[in-house]
Amino acid sequence: MERYAPFTGLKIDRPEDGILRIVLDTPGKLNAVDAKMHADLADVWPVVDRDPETKVVVIHGEGGAYSAGGDMEMIKDIIEDPAARAETFREARDLVYNMINCSKPIVSGIERVAVGAGLATALLADISIVGRSAKLIDGHTKLGVAAGDHAAIIWPLLCGMAKAKYYLLTCETLLGEEAERIGLVSMAVADDEVIDKAFEVARTLATGSQNAIRYTKLTLNNWLRLAGPTFDASLALEMLGFAEADVQEGVAAITEKRQANFG
Repeated sequence: MERYAPFTGLKIDRPEDGILRIVLDTPGKLNAVDAKMHADLADVWPVVDRDPETKVVVIHGEGGAYSAGGDMEMIKDIIEDPAARAETFREARDLVYNMINCSKPIVSGIERVAVGAGLATALLADISIVGRSAKLIDGHTKLGVAAGDHAAIIWPLLCGMAKAKYYLLTCETLLGEEAERIGLVSMAVADDEVIDKAFEVARTLATGSQNAIRYTKLTLNNWLRLAGPTFDASLALEMLGFAEADVQEGVAAITEKRQANFG
């Protein structure tokens, strides 16, 4: 596990032969993605890809929740510091493309809530297992920026353009059972069965033909690579939004727990 020592923003272990577990863990913040975790989520996947002991990855949150999205301190840094904004752009782009290009299958276990940057890793997983009452929220337009960090590359392909536009433009909460119905996730199960089911799927993948599974992922993800220019544009426009006035009001409204007034 020495190869994973630099990724201190994540909890990484190997609970079973062939299965690597990545856990999002920020205590007291519903596993919100802070700056270190964001950087590690971008950079860990090429290491996973080259790890001969890993056949499949399970990713989930600590303590029965997936992730509450981007940490507010990180968001404030992105707004105030152009250098931080540029680095976040690089990381967000790498996170998406590195997950797509990682040859090892990734299974996500989505419990309780998955928002924003956390939701990106949940939905970019090759197989996503969600609790029926879990809440999925993109959240970007509510913050005052474009839905950039994964949505444009994968939501229309998973659930169709009409549903993608509805949920990404309105930021309406999507329950796990509805996410399964519209095809946004692979499977919805009872809330207390999410992690067990994720590992059950992982074991199936770990005992299958590794070349066959990896080559199948490689070819299927060409659909996502075709959407690369659309994703790049969405991410650039999200970063542009962090330099505009609406995001200031969005952060204030979220912090003060009130309705935003974008004018």
